[in-house]
Amino acid sequence: MIGIIDCNSFYCSCERLFLPALHNAPVVVLSNNDGCIVSRSDEAKQAGIAMGIPYFQAKELIQQKGVHTFSSNYNLYGDLSWRVMETLRQCLPAGAVEVYSVDECFVTLDHIEPYQLEAFSLHLKNTVEQWTGIKVSIGVAATKVLSKVANRLAKKNKQATNCIMVLNTPEKVATALQQTAVEDIWGVGRQYAEKLRKYNINTAFDLRSMPEAWVQKNLGGVVGQRLLRELNGVQSIEMKDPLLNKKMIATTRMFGKNVTSKDQIKEAVATYITRATEKLRRQQSAASVIYVFVIPKQEKTEGRFRHGNSVGTYVHLPYATSATHLLIKPAVAAVDQLFEEGAVYKKAGVILSGLVPDESVQGNLFTDAVPQQNRKLMSAIDNINFAMRNDIVQFAAAGTTRNWKMRQELRSPRYTSRWEELREVI
Repeated sequence: MIGIIDCNSFYCSCERLFLPALHNAPVVVLSNNDGCIVSRSDEAKQAGIAMGIPYFQAKELIQQKGVHTFSSNYNLYGDLSWRVMETLRQCLPAGAVEVYSVDECFVTLDHIEPYQLEAFSLHLKNTVEQWTGIKVSIGVAATKVLSKVANRLAKKNKQATNCIMVLNTPEKVATALQQTAVEDIWGVGRQYAEKLRKYNINTAFDLRSMPEAWVQKNLGGVVGQRLLRELNGVQSIEMKDPLLNKKMIATTRMFGKNVTSKDQIKEAVATYITRATEKLRRQQSAASVIYVFVIPKQEKTEGRFRHGNSVGTYVHLPYATSATHLLIKPAVAAVDQLFEEGAVYKKAGVILSGLVPDESVQGNLFTDAVPQQNRKLMSAIDNINFAMRNDIVQFAAAGTTRNWKMRQELRSPRYTSRWEELREVI
């Protein structure tokens, strides 16, 4: 059996953890740049706050209903996510936890007897909530897709299910599938759902009853076949080992305001390179390719604005490196190729690829030897910035004012990762 453990309204739960007065109050969390609503508590849903709508559209309703609003606090969410996953790792055998997202993970429950699955799920739920303060829902079934179905139904009526649902009999599976619309199946998008409804396939139970050849033809080939088998209780989506080293590292951000200055875009790109190289060094890798891109604001004919197409360029380095200053220089120079005078820009980003182990960098016959002393310099800077925070040591190319930075006007303190922002109890 496979279980999925999903944190309930995770971002909102993180905010409530340090503000107990909000436990039964409506709460929403905004996306990057305070743009859209990306997390809602149950009370906010009941107040009529829609998911994914722009903050400015919901602002009047938020004020009327007394909804507490927060900017995204990724330092806090990342740390609490790690605590939830680490708690599960301590409660389960080695290799039994597959982290799927910041607030979800699959777990293998083969070591639990079938009659003990519900009791063990309750034990896991209570342990996570007691150790971390984050409430979770658990769905258990024979496959990943069925466990997602179980989890969704467990969250749909929390009081009746106690946030736990175990599909361990054919009757329970059939009932759950009949209660699940096709658009709510994991892996079925909106367009496929519309297509299925045209064939009078309205529920997961209807889809499970279709012939495999038909599903292969009409639902994405092999991907559709795997989905059908999973709905029929045959494991076709395997548990995956954790990805220890990334093959690409990206840092992208929306600007806090419209940007028209080349210098500000260069500052942003230098800042993003700094963040990306910190991640690069944490996995002891070096990069040989940089992709730099910007996204302009584009006007529609009817007068409204939207994001334009991404404009970017690749920079191939003579040898791989993890030194920030050696990556900043070509990345900033690439902005000269991309920048268009008079254009308005909303976003920029960098992607590092061509990653190799830092200790085995291939030399280049036509360039000087790879300078080894950069590793000690970068290590010293990383240690200082990690200990002191707030970029105590930074490169001048990244700027000092950074008035283009992403807006986070409603961000809560980083309670678990900054000494100066620890929660005070009076």
